Amino acid sequence: MSGARGSRSPDGAVLDLPVVEADRLAWLTAAQMREIDRVMVEDLGIALVQMMENAGRALADLVVRRFDPGTALIMAGPGGNGGGGIAAARHLANRGVRVRIVLAAGVPRMGRVPRLQLGIAQRMGIPVSVRPDPDAEVLVDALLGYSLEGDPRGPAAELIGWANGTGAPVAALDLPSGLDATSGRVGDPCIRATATLTLAMPKIGLREAPAVVGELYLADISVPPAVYRTVGSEVPTTPFRDAPLVRVAEARSVQGAP
Repeated sequence: MSGARGSRSPDGAVLDLPVVEADRLAWLTAAQMREIDRVMVEDLGIALVQMMENAGRALADLVVRRFDPGTALIMAGPGGNGGGGIAAARHLANRGVRVRIVLAAGVPRMGRVPRLQLGIAQRMGIPVSVRPDPDAEVLVDALLGYSLEGDPRGPAAELIGWANGTGAPVAALDLPSGLDATSGRVGDPCIRATATLTLAMPKIGLREAPAVVGELYLADISVPPAVYRTVGSEVPTTPFRDAPLVRVAEARSVQGAP
């Protein structure tokens, strides 16, 4: 059930967040989430930039609450996941965190909305480079989203390998880069996250790989409950009644797929 607060992370940090049981959520495939995104944009007119902004704000909030860093490095891919990470960089900077962005692809390869987010961050003076910062207190994985097929390749794979070798805590956006959102297959390489903030509803693959997912959190990006019914899924109760950011309890206990 939702509403309980004061969840404790494995290292003892207490987060003032509601806790939602895994069986009170709809667990989605990548195909279902892709259709939900389409309905949001094409049928409801809720723009991608709005959802991206909600994701970035929630991610920044989790990073501050969970890790309380002085410095953070955002590893951003060229797609929507990267755009959410860049939005988080802006919100972290506004909250006093010294933040840097490292890109896994050149600007011309970025989608239109992620490129918009990057332009805002650059005009704010947030440093952007293609080389990671080894001194960051926390790493944010916004490299690859739920559309990944196969193993990560190229600069994204290199950044994943580098991040796993640093020993720094990692906050992953939506799912750890390299994890298949539907099957739960752990790719080679795959981010090993300390905490994962998944969006809207959790993806089925997250419950299959707790070793790389770490602590699981869920953020509201403004998807109306009726939209889940369009993909044949039902949310038993709204998890966001008390807050737009919640912790998912006992995620690995969920059985079966929608």
